[in-house]
Amino acid sequence: MGPPHEAEDDGILGLCQLTQNLSNQSMTDLKLMTNHTHHLARRMALVQPNAVGALLRAGSDPGIISFAGGYPDGSLFPCAELAALYHHAIIEQGRTSLQYTIAEGDPALRGALAARYGMPFTLDDVLILQGSQQGLDLVAKLLINPGDVIVTERPTFLGAMIAFNPCEPRYVDVPIDGEGMITDVLEQKLKQGLRPKFVYTIPDFQNPTGATLSTERRKHLMALALQHDFLILEDTAYRPLRYSGEAPPSLLSLDQEDRVIHLGSFSKVLAPGMRLGWAIASRPMIERLGLLKLAADTQCSTLNMAVVAGFLQQHDLDAHVEKLRAAYAKKRDVMADAIRRHFPQEVTFTEPDGGLFIWATFPKGFNTADVMASHAIPDAKVAFVPGASFFSTDEEHHHARFNFSGPSEELIVEGIGRLGKVLKREMRS
Repeated sequence: MGPPHEAEDDGILGLCQLTQNLSNQSMTDLKLMTNHTHHLARRMALVQPNAVGALLRAGSDPGIISFAGGYPDGSLFPCAELAALYHHAIIEQGRTSLQYTIAEGDPALRGALAARYGMPFTLDDVLILQGSQQGLDLVAKLLINPGDVIVTERPTFLGAMIAFNPCEPRYVDVPIDGEGMITDVLEQKLKQGLRPKFVYTIPDFQNPTGATLSTERRKHLMALALQHDFLILEDTAYRPLRYSGEAPPSLLSLDQEDRVIHLGSFSKVLAPGMRLGWAIASRPMIERLGLLKLAADTQCSTLNMAVVAGFLQQHDLDAHVEKLRAAYAKKRDVMADAIRRHFPQEVTFTEPDGGLFIWATFPKGFNTADVMASHAIPDAKVAFVPGASFFSTDEEHHHARFNFSGPSEELIVEGIGRLGKVLKREMRS
């Protein structure tokens, strides 16, 4: 792969600078370039430049092999099927599919989603979102007052903290292991007086670690929610992408007290550019989230909702997901094998049963953000996500997240090989 063009160099330098800022823990010290900062709301103190924008730019830079963003494989998008559905929606149904609709979303799509979940859910229990990320934002607005305690996994999804931060919560994190959040630790904190507003969890193939919450711990978490009166925000963006093992029950299916707000997404199983996800919760919760949705953007794209509803009616989504599972399982194995062959032996890493990510842990004292900014990107032309970004408290700098779904198998082998040479050199020095 040749050197990047001049315009691409700007993206590389920007990502290097951003990762250096992250490693220096200086994000909160950055100042907005305006003469009117004194007019800003206090919440903007926690709304700062973050890794997401730069990671998306790195993912689109042909000069870099990117293991950074959670990109699906674009070659697996059902383009022909979607093209036919868009043609039909515009030519045959344009008067409705190009018109406004209700804030809750297209009834046909909501009904199709409710049917996939089965009884007792109906379309009135479903709210269509601009991806599950909007669900995080709306739930934050609905529930968080300044100073409220939010429990997260340790580590947790960077995008969730970006959504929660403007509402000024206080974070308490709970460590995870191979069976997900260690609910015994959460129980101990609750017994010591912790009173969270809600627990945020990615129970299936957690971002960034790939861990899955065991059935026993899911039941324990539900029992704790009832005993200590908190809600649970269940983020299931990766749940369909299981490559081995049996799926444990969703937290939503275990909920008998209307304590779970369940988020799902079409981004990983159809196409992220369509920006469609959903929330399922109690009727009062969905109604209030719908009011916030109306205020935020009125509605999701009527056209995109019509197309996805048509896809669910005319095509076999489960069969399509099976193709994704087969392809991504192979990519996961290719990346794991490449890491074993090329990374220093001191590096440990996860091999998840599903999802999109491998989480690598380096010896303590090894700063992955510094290495990416100083060597991985400029020398190896390889990007990943430094681990410090995923900690809501007490950042740890010796981890990194690698996405295996986006790059081709050939680029995975090439990129991990290049990066391994840099890592061995830097760990020796």
